[in-house]
Amino acid sequence: MDVNSRDTRYMDLPAWQARLQRFSADRGWEPFHNPKNLVMALSVEAAELVECFQWLTPEQAASLQPTQREAVADEMADLLTYLLQLSRVTGIELEAALEAKLAKTALKYPAR
Repeated sequence: MDVNSRDTRYMDLPAWQARLQRFSADRGWEPFHNPKNLVMALSVEAAELVECFQWLTPEQAASLQPTQREAVADEMADLLTYLLQLSRVTGIELEAALEAKLAKTALKYPAR
């Protein structure tokens, strides 16, 4: 998909953030969801995602078996969960941050 086009299917990030906040509050986790802890959790989950691909050849990594794919999906979901929580607690709007970063990257690396 062209980076400038918008798909009609989208993730409602604020709705997910509210849902995750309720999920955490229902379990008493909110006191632990501060920026420092959430960044540390992101780091751990990123390492767990790396572990899913450790020692695979590029070909194996491109065609995961169903159990491997499920493990990768779980780790990606964990990463997204913590990133959405971090965005919420820091007040950083992810879509705006992504737009700004893409504009900076386009300037740094113009299309050929």
